[in-house]
Amino acid sequence: MRPSHIARDGSVTMVDVSSKRITSRYARAEALVRMSRAARVALQAATLPKGDAFVTAQIAGITAAKRTAELIPLTHTLPLSSVDVRFEWRRDGALRIEAEARTAARTGVEMEALVAAAVAALTIYDMSKSLDKGITIDTIRLLQKRGGKSSFEAEKHV
Repeated sequence: MRPSHIARDGSVTMVDVSSKRITSRYARAEALVRMSRAARVALQAATLPKGDAFVTAQIAGITAAKRTAELIPLTHTLPLSSVDVRFEWRRDGALRIEAEARTAARTGVEMEALVAAAVAALTIYDMSKSLDKGITIDTIRLLQKRGGKSSFEAEKHV
């Protein structure tokens, strides 16, 4: 089986999806951000030196999803129906960022959901780094996808 992004002549190519049906597509992704207690308290209280990181990260994630085709080579530009970015604190102190993306298109929105979660996490890092340079971002992963030929659901949350 030939890789999907390699043309017969060996050059790189975008997958031709023109013969696929337009269907409703959905994807959900997450990223985990771990930080010191001091950074967590300031983030929760919206007292970070750079301001309210949650609002900024939410806008950054949504904007990034809309620009995925500019950021990730060979992805298709999609007419997004909706993008949502949410935050929740886990019992272990990690910030869980969840991003959802929806469209009606010939290809899925997994990359848009993943990019939204990743960029929201990077924005949290950027806005919190003055209090904690050791912040980590991990477990960026696809949780669920629906639409098209296949569906996927991650086995469990980490």
